Amino acid sequence: MIRIYSSENRLEVQQVKDLLDAKRIDCFIKNEFAIGAVGELSPFDAWPEVWLVDSEWETKAKAFIAEFLKEAEAKRAQADWVCERCNETNDST
Repeated sequence: MIRIYSSENRLEVQQVKDLLDAKRIDCFIKNEFAIGAVGELSPFDAWPEVWLVDSEWETKAKAFIAEFLKEAEAKRAQADWVCERCNETNDST
């Protein structure tokens, strides 16, 4: 087993796991509920992590994750937009 991804953002960790599941790469989340142990553990030790069951998938999994993160960053970098009908400002995502 090998840790492939970790983040303080639980939603992002779940998205990475879902991505790998969709690619049929066997993985699981570790520390999913460890946030309650902060104080006893350092915050970094309580971050949720995605672990691969089979380390042979490491190269492909890293490539899939890198592409996912690149696309997510591109979406965040887009400018906010304004609705032409009501003039409401909306987030780029």
